[in-house]
Amino acid sequence: MSQRNPEISKGVDWVVIWLYLLLVSIGILSIFMATYRENDPILRSFLTFKTDYSKQLYFFGFSLILGLFILLTDSKFFTATANISYAFGIVLLLLVFPFHTEVKGTNSIIRLGGIQIQPADICKLFVNLALAKYLSRIETNFNQPRAQLIAAGITLLPAVISIAQSETGLALVYFSFFLVMFREGLPAYYLIIGFSLAVLVVATLLVDKNLLAIILTVIAALSIYALRRQFKRSRGLLTRIILIWAICVGVQRFAVPIIFTKILQPHQVSRIFDLLGVDNPYSEAAAPIDTSEAAAPIDIPAGSDTLQQRIVGTTETTEAKPKKKKEDNYNVKQSKIAIGSGGFAGVGFLKGTQTRFDFVPEQRTDFIFCTIGEGFGFVGSFLFLSIYFFLLMRIVNIAERQRSVFSRAYAYGVASVLFFHIAINVCMTIGLAPVIGIPLPFISYGGTSLITFTIMLFIMIRLDADRQMVLR
Repeated sequence: MSQRNPEISKGVDWVVIWLYLLLVSIGILSIFMATYRENDPILRSFLTFKTDYSKQLYFFGFSLILGLFILLTDSKFFTATANISYAFGIVLLLLVFPFHTEVKGTNSIIRLGGIQIQPADICKLFVNLALAKYLSRIETNFNQPRAQLIAAGITLLPAVISIAQSETGLALVYFSFFLVMFREGLPAYYLIIGFSLAVLVVATLLVDKNLLAIILTVIAALSIYALRRQFKRSRGLLTRIILIWAICVGVQRFAVPIIFTKILQPHQVSRIFDLLGVDNPYSEAAAPIDTSEAAAPIDIPAGSDTLQQRIVGTTETTEAKPKKKKEDNYNVKQSKIAIGSGGFAGVGFLKGTQTRFDFVPEQRTDFIFCTIGEGFGFVGSFLFLSIYFFLLMRIVNIAERQRSVFSRAYAYGVASVLFFHIAINVCMTIGLAPVIGIPLPFISYGGTSLITFTIMLFIMIRLDADRQMVLR
C-alpha cells in the first residue's frame, strides 16, 4: 500500500482538476451574482443552505468527497460494473413514470424528501460507461452493422425514455455519444446521412411542403437520368434512389409534422420557428403558455417594462391593469440584452441591471452565461470560454494517450457530452439555438448536474492514472 499511494498521486492529471476547481468556483460566483440581494449578510448567507449559492457550495463539497473516493477506487471497478450501472440507470429512468413530480412542465424528476433527482441527467454517466465497455470488448467488430446497431441502442434507449418524460433537451444530449462511435470506427456516411436529414428537416420548416416535394422529385429524376448507364452494372442502384426519395418525402410529409405536434412541447416548437424567423404553422395546436423551467413565461404587468420601474419601483397599482402576454422568445431577447449591455469589459461585479433585477428568467440555471457576459463583458466571456476550450483539449489529449479502448472511449464520451452542453447552452443564450433547457457544466445551479459532471470527470482522471493498463 505504501508503494501504491505515490503512484496514484503521480498519475493524477492535476491540470484537469485545477480547471475543474476554477470552473466550479466561477459557477458559484455567477450564481451569487445572479441571486444575491443587498443587505443580506454574505458570510451567513453562504452557510445557511437557504440561498442558491450556498446550496451550490455544499453540492461542491459533496462532489469533492465523491471525487476523492473515485480517485481511491481501483480502475477495474468501473469496467466490472459498467453494465450493471447501465441497467440501474434504465430502472431509475423507468421509476420516473410512477413516482415523478411535475416541476415546471417536466415529468422527469423524482423527489426524495427535499432532494430532487433527475435520472435523465444522471443516466448519461451510465451510458458512457456501458458504451465504452461494449466498444472495448474483444468480440465487438464495429465494422459490422450489428455492432453499430447495438451501440446505437445503448445510446438511444435512455433518450427515448427521456422524450416520453417530456425531457427533450436532455434526450438530445445522448446523441453526442455518436462522436465517440465515429472515433472508434463508425463509417462517415452515417454522418452524411444525419447531416442530410437535418438539412431536410430545416427545409421542411422553411419551404412549402408541396414545393419541397416537387423539388425532391426533380432531384430524384435528375439522379436517375445522370446514373442511367450504371443501372445495368448495379441493379440495385435504381431501387436505392427510389427508396431514398420515398424516405425523404416520408420525412417531409409525415415524420416532421409528427415530431412537431406529438413529441416536441408547444413552447419548443415556437422557439424553433422564432429562431428560423418564420411563422409557426403548428401554433393552433400549441398551448399559449410555456411552463418549462428553462423559460417559464411570467405575465408582465403593462407599464412595468422599463428599467427605471424595475429598479426604482413604482407607486402605481398594477392589479387592475391588463397584462401583456409574454412572448415565446422573451427569455432569449432578455439574455441577448444582458450580454450586449456588458460591452467589451463588462459593467462590473454585482452591477448588472438585467441579471440583478430579474429581467432574465432562469438566470441561475439555463441562462447563467448571460450573468458572466453582463458582468465581465466580451473579455470575461472570452476568458471563460477559453477555460472550457483548454479543458476539452486536455480531455482529448488524455483520450489519445490511453492504451485501453475502454479508457479512450470513455474519455471521448466525457468530452462529447461537455462539448454538447457548452455549445448548446451558450448558443441558446445568444439566440443561435432554440432554448431546450440544458445546463452549463459546472456553472449552472443544480446538485444533480454538478455531481454527475464531477463523477464523470473524476472517473476519467482515475482511468487516466492507470493509462498503462488495458481495461476491458
